[in-house]
Amino acid sequence: MSETLQGQTGIDARRVTAWLQENIAGAEAPFTFRLITGGRSNLTFEVLDANGRKMVLRRPPLGEILPSAHDMRREHRIISALEPTSVPVPETLGLCADPDVNGGAFYVMSFAAGAILRDEAEVEATFAPERRTAVADSLIDSLCDLHLVDPDTVGLGDLSKREDYIGRQLRRWNRQYEASNPRDIPEVAEAHRLLAERVPEQQRLAIVHGDYRLDNTVVAPDTSIEAVLDWELCTLGDPLADLGLLLVYWLQPGEDGSFMLTGTPTVCPGFPDRDHLVARYGERSGADLSGIDYYVAFGCWKLACIAEGILARYTAGVMGDDSVSLERLAGTTPLLARMALERLERG
Repeated sequence: MSETLQGQTGIDARRVTAWLQENIAGAEAPFTFRLITGGRSNLTFEVLDANGRKMVLRRPPLGEILPSAHDMRREHRIISALEPTSVPVPETLGLCADPDVNGGAFYVMSFAAGAILRDEAEVEATFAPERRTAVADSLIDSLCDLHLVDPDTVGLGDLSKREDYIGRQLRRWNRQYEASNPRDIPEVAEAHRLLAERVPEQQRLAIVHGDYRLDNTVVAPDTSIEAVLDWELCTLGDPLADLGLLLVYWLQPGEDGSFMLTGTPTVCPGFPDRDHLVARYGERSGADLSGIDYYVAFGCWKLACIAEGILARYTAGVMGDDSVSLERLAGTTPLLARMALERLERG
């Protein structure tokens, strides 16, 4: 396990400092490194150089990782490809593919200034209630911008297979769930069975973010989206999966938000309800959203599988963060699986 001079796990200060000086134009030692809280998969660090310049470094979690997960090269490729488009992303500054430098590949990108709205307190401190609908609209507009990008035009046409997105995702996350040594949770298996039986026809192909939500973006003071973050799960496929997952995260007042590990920002007064988000996406994209309940159910089930993997990593102590309640985390998988079943009953 590597540590910085400040005792920060996940960074080998001496080797990373040497790499930054050699590979990032204008970067000047000494550097300080700070783990940015909020991520539950890859580790994200704020890097500050001697001149006060801020950068961001992303690396895989510590310890053993599942096959095909936490691919820094792939994440770097996606962000770099999207830089010339209307999709707001940070500027990529460098990629280190040599695991000997820091125990795994990592990349460095520019620091996007703005607010990350992880919880109610950050919302209340940043945007007045009358400005929060504009934030929601910007979030949907940036998602539509992503889904309108032609993968071939930006060099991402070979990022993944194009057909059978939901089927591929069901197989992938079921494998990941089983590889996490999960507990016996019948609701997860039942939701998987029903989702596999009811896979809808894919309307069109798009670049799918895979974890699109408010706190995976940086919001500028003018309510626009300054940057979309956390591209680890990005692939090609059905864009409605992104909207469905966003609706899972978009909690409304009075709903059970215990599955939200970082906070419940959208319950604050002034944010519109889910119907508003669906309507705006439909207007901007022209998509048929009559079957959106299926995609919400799929999002719930996918998050249940992810939650079990997160529980396994925290239990193993490889996340560099001991602030999460394991008891609460253990209840997340069955809760999300039940939410998936409830949504499937509506569809």
